[in-house]
Amino acid sequence: AYIWTIPVVVVGQLLVSLVFAELGSSYPLAGALYQWSKRLLGPGYGWWVGWFYAWALIITVASVDTGITSYFIDLVNSLFGTDFNAAGPNVILLCTVGLIVLQTLVNVVGVRFTGLIARYGVWVEVLGTFGVVIMLAIAGFHHGFGYLFTTQGVTSARTNPFGVSFSGWFPEAALIAVLANVYIFYGFESAGDIAEEVVDARRRVPRAMVLTMVVGGITSFVLVAGLILASPDGIGAAVKDGVTGIIHANVGSPAVDDITLALICLAFFSCGTSVQAAGARVLFSYSRDEQLPASRTLRAVSPRFKTPVVALLVVGVLPILFALLTRYTPSKPVHIWFVTYPAHVNALFILVSFATSGIYLSFQMVVFAALVARIRGWRPTGFDLGAWAYPVYIVGMVYGVGMLINIIYPSALTSARAALFNYGWMTLAIMVVIAAIGAVYFLLARPHRRSSAAVGGTGAPPTVGAGAGVAGD
Repeated sequence: AYIWTIPVVVVGQLLVSLVFAELGSSYPLAGALYQWSKRLLGPGYGWWVGWFYAWALIITVASVDTGITSYFIDLVNSLFGTDFNAAGPNVILLCTVGLIVLQTLVNVVGVRFTGLIARYGVWVEVLGTFGVVIMLAIAGFHHGFGYLFTTQGVTSARTNPFGVSFSGWFPEAALIAVLANVYIFYGFESAGDIAEEVVDARRRVPRAMVLTMVVGGITSFVLVAGLILASPDGIGAAVKDGVTGIIHANVGSPAVDDITLALICLAFFSCGTSVQAAGARVLFSYSRDEQLPASRTLRAVSPRFKTPVVALLVVGVLPILFALLTRYTPSKPVHIWFVTYPAHVNALFILVSFATSGIYLSFQMVVFAALVARIRGWRPTGFDLGAWAYPVYIVGMVYGVGMLINIIYPSALTSARAALFNYGWMTLAIMVVIAAIGAVYFLLARPHRRSSAAVGGTGAPPTVGAGAGVAGD
């Protein structure tokens, strides 16, 4: 029944993307969320949105680029007959560094090149998804469609693949199952981050954001449904075998296994490249407004490539440093006051939990700012929801706040759930630490006083590299 949490997240994020479509068409500026919220509720509020959003993007790069390791190493081992350990910290670090260096080079060369990778990456993923499902259907599904409406005993510890009990109550299990989708369905706002480098941005950026959610939601649902129906030994085996294991069990072709791994690696690479590009534009936009230390250096644009090279390097180096955390995995629980660091949970996983909680926090801060601005009389200058604005804003914010609470809620530390899902208090603790660091700088440096854009104004500054044409291509 987990599959039915996909529409919940997709519809919720689609509502948020519609709000962002209004803002993106009104303020097609680099650093999207920061610039939008600054113009809606003021420089101070915008600074905080940008702070959480920038860190979430940077940490997401580390998450994506370390996540590719197991698939990439499996592909390398299959193609070259090697025996590398995909779980080894050194292997993870080496793969992550190599991938980030390659992504940085792609992004430095120019947003047009990044756009080509993103565009063809999406097409390959979509066609590959439907190709895999068709192939599994031809091989023969092991279950009927009604299987998708069953819980398969996951609410009981005896039959749960992780041995976790939900006292036979599916809604409790669903609140945890939905996190798998919460952690992947975002990134649509990246089109807004590069808006200054997009031809006809006021029209194409909103369309790109909305289509991302629609296409992503449909393809994900189809793929998950196909994999579940094709799992020969039920949910427990599906959890153990993963995507490649299910495909191999049904098709049994080494060539198909390699193609599947290559498609997954391409998806990771495309995602990481786009997120890095977005993160660099947030730093660039911040620095153009003198909001960060070394702003003059961070806002520098390469005369040759028309890209913020230094900002890209920063969004490359920091994820590499974060990847070093893969070397720390405590064998016993670590107790710090009332916070417990769960045993056997990698330190990078703890940090990566902020990638999603930070995204949801910054997203809902923007939706709230748009709602308040609407009440005060603000209206978009491009795409306009009209009479649907208030229902979309309110329902979208209720969804986002609810999921944010679900992400950071500290599950019982005496249960296995703390280590398996949201790590107890640790996700909230990371959020507090990042907020505290931001508060120190904000109070000492007063960066918002250096921002000149008027609330509600367009304030369009010089562009990063106009005319590259990415979003919506």
